[in-house]
Amino acid sequence: MIRFECDYNTGAHPKILEALVNTNGEAHPGYGTDPHCERARAMLRELCQAPEAGVHFLVGGTQTNATVIAAALRPHQGVLAPDTGHINVHECGAIEATGHKVLALPPTDGKITARQIDDFCQNHYDDPSWDCMVQPGMVYISHPTELGTVYTLAELEEIHAAARRWKLPLFVDGARLVAGLAASDITLADLARLADAFYLGGTKAGLLFGEAVVFTNPAIDFEFRCLMKQKGSMLAKGRLLGVQFEAFLEDNLFLEIGKKEVAQAMRIRQVLLDKGIPLLMDSPTNQQFPILPNQVIDKLGEKYSYEFWCKVDEGRSAIRFCTSWSTRDEDLDALLADLKAL
Repeated sequence: MIRFECDYNTGAHPKILEALVNTNGEAHPGYGTDPHCERARAMLRELCQAPEAGVHFLVGGTQTNATVIAAALRPHQGVLAPDTGHINVHECGAIEATGHKVLALPPTDGKITARQIDDFCQNHYDDPSWDCMVQPGMVYISHPTELGTVYTLAELEEIHAAARRWKLPLFVDGARLVAGLAASDITLADLARLADAFYLGGTKAGLLFGEAVVFTNPAIDFEFRCLMKQKGSMLAKGRLLGVQFEAFLEDNLFLEIGKKEVAQAMRIRQVLLDKGIPLLMDSPTNQQFPILPNQVIDKLGEKYSYEFWCKVDEGRSAIRFCTSWSTRDEDLDALLADLKAL
């Protein structure tokens, strides 16, 4: 089986694994207080052009989202998010389990707009019973979105401005940020300037595990480590995260990985377009969503793994092909040949 269902179905990038092996015999303090974590923090601050930013390392995306959102919200507040957002559909109620509601907005191609934030907040406070309702307390977006689409810098600036108008912190889920950076005009420095919190995802980008959260809003960062511990998101062997992120950031390996996986996905996209196969979404990232007859999907499934995405009509469905740092050229060539033969 040749696997294209996700970007985290193999182990670690060789450079990440080499760094772990080379430091395996070292002994350091735990819980992210070691020299490797400190160096990785300094490297990320420099890349973000944010020398005062707080940086924390967590293991996975769901615990990162839940812990950051819990840190930002008061008990009566919820978080504005696209209804397709990861926190709304793929985290088993993790946000609600912390006592906060996801206030879902209808997206366009997976994205929400500044106008939607303004309208929701205005309608909330125009309601005479606003003080009896869940209050919008944060804005959550992901870059890329769950549908592989990306925000432009102009769109991000507009969302930032809307969040500021309503005194809402902006949080950017960066589980697949390497692909978002490769496929958009947004940089790490832009995110540090416009978001109160965001993270550079490693789990879906060649690390064994790990997400690096960057806080530019000290109010959310305040005693964040206490919340990490309380919510089970503080790794005792924290140096394993620091070592991986050192290698990930060294010589911009994270950018190299993002560019490679996006370039591979664009090869899939081009073949689909050349064949006249419709796409559920015009994704410029490492996720591609062809709409195919169900019998064709079943036939492809004999040789390739993919993620079923949604039913389109009685005879067709959308599936997702996902490339990653570990996608081999020969496996991609095989898929492309079979797609061309459809």
